[in-house]
Amino acid sequence: MEYKPILKEKYFTEIVPALKKEFNYKSVMQVPRLLKIVINQGVGEAVADKKLIETAERELTEIAGQKAVQTVSKKDISNFKLRRNTPIGVRVTLRREQMYEFMERLIAAAIPRIRDFRGISNKFDGRGNYTLGISEQIIFPEIDIDKVNKIMGMEITFVTTAKTDEEGYALLREFGLPFKDIKKN
Repeated sequence: MEYKPILKEKYFTEIVPALKKEFNYKSVMQVPRLLKIVINQGVGEAVADKKLIETAERELTEIAGQKAVQTVSKKDISNFKLRRNTPIGVRVTLRREQMYEFMERLIAAAIPRIRDFRGISNKFDGRGNYTLGISEQIIFPEIDIDKVNKIMGMEITFVTTAKTDEEGYALLREFGLPFKDIKKN
């Protein structure tokens, strides 16, 4: 029997019918879906210490379950002692099964480990996409706290096919992201 991620099954069995009813879609093809999850980690200190970028790449690969790639600077900035094509960050793009598995681990294991957690912000980008900022990589169970040299944050971007922020919010809320309550004006 072939393995299918739980959230992928949930999307087709529960989320699609719920969103179709909520937004009065005529076809299931109109229901927004998750396209990809992009995890980005900026390592500005890597200009001075080259080992930081390698550590960040290894940790992000462990967290995502997929090889992370280095991002390089596009131009010279003398105030930051930055040269063009210098590695300054790492990122990984997750799609299909890996995307659903990562989201499942994020919701079930990582977010509950955040200190003083009261829900995530509900600010979207205007096109139905959402970026979640995380201040410590140690909330992920894949990271061994004893081997961490430096606490670094990351941004997790959920790219959807939603046309509006309301549709994107409804989609991610149905997946189980713990948003703060919206204050109705």
